[in-house]
Amino acid sequence: MERIVNLHIEKLPEGFYLATSDNIQGLVAQGRTFTETIEIAKDVAKKLIEAQEDQIPKLKAILDSFDYPLVIGV
Repeated sequence: MERIVNLHIEKLPEGFYLATSDNIQGLVAQGRTFTETIEIAKDVAKKLIEAQEDQIPKLKAILDSFDYPLVIGV
């Protein structure tokens, strides 16, 4: 089953990206690119969910309709 995990991503002064989440305690991922950071965060989230299944509050299931923030630089 797929779940929604909200990530907070910030660009660090060194040029790397850092992802954390309020939904899953302990989720921290860092990558050289935005895409790499997202991929690492997915892997970390999956492992944390599996390890802490009983302790993580219920995450929202992905429905047929949901909001997705699209960031566009102009």
